Amino acid sequence: MNFLRGVMGGQSAGPQHTEAETIQKLCDRVASSTLLDDRRNAVRALKSLSKKYRLEVGIQAMEHLIHVLQTDRSDSEIIGYALDTLYNIISNEEEEEVDDVEEENSTRQSEDLGSQFTEIFIKQQENVTLLLSLLEEFDFHVRWPGVKLLTSLLKQLGPQVQQIILVSPMGVSRLMDLLADSREVIRNDGVLLLQALTRSNGAIQKIVAFENAFERLLDIISEEGNSDGGIVVEDCLILLQNLLKNNNSNQNFFKEGSYIQRMKPWFEVGDENSGWSAQKVTNLHLMLQLVRVLVSPTNPPGATSSCQKAMFQCGLLQQLCTILMATGVPADILTETINTVSEVIRGCQVNQDYFASVNAPSNPPRPAIVVLLMSMVNERQPFVLRCAVLYCFQCFLYKNQKGQGEIVSTLLPSTIDGNSVSAGQLLCGGLFSTDSLSNWCAAVALAHALQENATQKEQLLRVQLATSIGNPPVSLLQQCTNILSQGDKIDRRGSKIQTRVGLLMLLCTWLSNCPIAVTHFLHNSANVPFLTGQIAENLGEEEQLVQGLCALLLGISIYFNDNSLESYMKEKLKQLIEKRIGKENFIEKLGFISKHELYSRASQKPQPNFPSPEYMIFDHEFTKLVKELEGVITKAIYKSSEEDKKEEEVKKTLEQHDNIVTHYKNMIREQDLQLEELRQQVSTLKCQNEQLQTAVTQQVSQIQQHKDQYNLLKIQLGKDNQHQGSYSEGAQMNGIQPEEIGRLREEIEELKRNQELLQSQLTEKDSMIENMKSSQTSGTNEQSSAIVSARDSEQVAELKQELATLKSQLNSQSVEITKLQTEKQELLQKTEAFAKSVEVQGETETIIATKTTDVEGRLSALLQETKELKNEIKALSEERTAIKEQLDSSNSTIAILQTEKDKLELEITDSKKEQDDLLVLLADQDQKILSLKNKLKDLGHPVEEEDELESGDQEDEDDESEDPGKDLDHI
Repeated sequence: MNFLRGVMGGQSAGPQHTEAETIQKLCDRVASSTLLDDRRNAVRALKSLSKKYRLEVGIQAMEHLIHVLQTDRSDSEIIGYALDTLYNIISNEEEEEVDDVEEENSTRQSEDLGSQFTEIFIKQQENVTLLLSLLEEFDFHVRWPGVKLLTSLLKQLGPQVQQIILVSPMGVSRLMDLLADSREVIRNDGVLLLQALTRSNGAIQKIVAFENAFERLLDIISEEGNSDGGIVVEDCLILLQNLLKNNNSNQNFFKEGSYIQRMKPWFEVGDENSGWSAQKVTNLHLMLQLVRVLVSPTNPPGATSSCQKAMFQCGLLQQLCTILMATGVPADILTETINTVSEVIRGCQVNQDYFASVNAPSNPPRPAIVVLLMSMVNERQPFVLRCAVLYCFQCFLYKNQKGQGEIVSTLLPSTIDGNSVSAGQLLCGGLFSTDSLSNWCAAVALAHALQENATQKEQLLRVQLATSIGNPPVSLLQQCTNILSQGDKIDRRGSKIQTRVGLLMLLCTWLSNCPIAVTHFLHNSANVPFLTGQIAENLGEEEQLVQGLCALLLGISIYFNDNSLESYMKEKLKQLIEKRIGKENFIEKLGFISKHELYSRASQKPQPNFPSPEYMIFDHEFTKLVKELEGVITKAIYKSSEEDKKEEEVKKTLEQHDNIVTHYKNMIREQDLQLEELRQQVSTLKCQNEQLQTAVTQQVSQIQQHKDQYNLLKIQLGKDNQHQGSYSEGAQMNGIQPEEIGRLREEIEELKRNQELLQSQLTEKDSMIENMKSSQTSGTNEQSSAIVSARDSEQVAELKQELATLKSQLNSQSVEITKLQTEKQELLQKTEAFAKSVEVQGETETIIATKTTDVEGRLSALLQETKELKNEIKALSEERTAIKEQLDSSNSTIAILQTEKDKLELEITDSKKEQDDLLVLLADQDQKILSLKNKLKDLGHPVEEEDELESGDQEDEDDESEDPGKDLDHI
């Protein structure tokens, strides 16, 4: 500062020191001083001079300031001064007030200076890269001036600076960090910087979006209070619009990231409506525009449809309808809300159905559509609001045949309710009012109810109107032509031609693609003379458009004429045109429509956006109809009667052929469905067959297990039969009296006989068991398979039931396949007969041959697929028969084995009981014999040899017992 004072003092001391010299000295001090304090003071002095002497400082000091940014990065203070100085030089903002006379020139010179200095600064791309690196500094005195300087550079030469930042490594990512800065000043200026950076640059917009910009911006809007927030919310909304508008990639990313759901709280304005500040209106206006960006008709249809569905699912559409029906909403917000709702429901059936169900909070409740139409036909409402309501009604009916039918039905006699106002009554009231703008809006709205809907065009012919008391009712079509013929006779407010243009657009839309409506129109004998008279007259430029529309209506009456009225057949109408108007003159008048200056404007966007009512002439959908019909009507006028007849014949032949081909296509489609069902059934049967095979395999393994158990049981039973008890034990007898010896001998004899008897019975039982074993062993292979448990029997029963079900399904499928094959044979015969009978010349023969060959190819392919299916079903039937035979054999084997098992178990049980009884008796006898022998031995009586022999035999028979004969030999 001392140096600055010296310089300034020197400047005031003598007149030779000018401002340029002062700035030059400061620049020399910045370049040559070795002390950092001196350089810092010099830069600070340049900063103070830079606003007033912008040109001089910029010319002399810019290079030195850039050098300071490169060399003195360690000192944040001098870097901050240098950035502020560069900002003052480049920025066009001026603090001093300028007189009104000099304001324009001063602004132009300021802009030129800013652009020139910006060009000098970015000529070296390293300067922009250096500035991006300085933004990484957290110091407030460095980051904030850097943000302002870069924003100013982007405002001056945006595309060039954008390209430099785009190629800089991590350039955009560094700028995104500004949104996370805790200091609101830097964050807010960072939003402004990103606004300038993303303007009209799709590549940078994508990078910013994928750097999580949506999340950060939505967080800022929420923190600031949504629509109640300040200017920061406005800046964030503008940045969001830059990122989303005309950028399909970012729109899809916004939708996929579930950010649409976060927009719903923006429109929760409450019922009090007490605070509608200017900032809130601006914020809400931008929020509505952001919604429209996502569902704009210019977006790809798929992206628009997905966004529309998401808005309905998250409740955003419901919230918008709440604002639409609320009271106290400012007019511009209400208008923009109507436009937004229009595009949210346009072409989306679900949203259109919901909008049809919305009621206004009135007593009694009225549909929202009726309330809006009341505003449209009310001439006291603002023009932009009426345009918005018309757009909303058009979007509601766009590709909505259900809604079109509901609107037309309100005009039919059977559905008119005298106690309430309907949409149809409002449209008719607007159509016949004295306000030309209401006439035009009602005519266009009614035309949209008929757009691409032949059914409603025919239904509207039934509408009858009571013109006055005592007079018979007239049709709506007749009343429209009556008003049209009256022209300017009725005193109307507004444009002279607007009413007639609206009615002619309605009639053209009504009669196109509807021969019945054409017949009704021509049935009134006054209509054709009126049209020819209008076309033939030489009127001013204003009336040329009406002449063109009359020519279009007459051309439609010719092109879509079915010749049902003899006096107004196609040929007669063309002759009438040639005599009264002339073909060339007719075509010239027809071309007046597309050459009109307002035609191209209306054809650009669906929304009726006009600066004033006088410009409201054409409807967007009508321009598409003109583009479609202008060429074909011109051709139809120049065609001769013979060409018309040939064309009619060819058209009829093609229609017949198309009907036949359509019939065949439908049949083929049905057969495809049937084949698909058969394929599914075959796959189901295959799965069931695999399950049955698995079940059979399990049954076989279980049968094998039962076989093994049966064999083990036989072996165990054989061992039990081989076992015999032993009863040879030695003992000594003494102390028996002689008189007891005889009695004992008699008892021994009796016991021997009993023993022999029991032994013989035991032998018989053993032989019986052996016979049973041999009979079981020598049986058939089926009888020796296995013994199956009760659980196996239940599984077999289930298998039987499944087989029966499979059999019934296969039988029904065989019948269906036979029927299908018969139908295909009939189709082949019809196709061959048709190919022989139809003989059309030229292109018709080629088309028929091609389509017939295609049908025959499809039919042969279907026959081949049916044959393959029959082979597969036949193979499945054979497999089913084999499985059934195998299961029947298994069932018989199981039954036999079960019977034998029960019988064998019973006999084995009886045999075991008898053996146990015999063993008990033998043991008792052995005990008695042993006691008797002891008594005989005690008495000294010798033992007989038979006893010894018998004892020896018993010892030989018993391998496991000890030899008791030795004791008897001793006796």
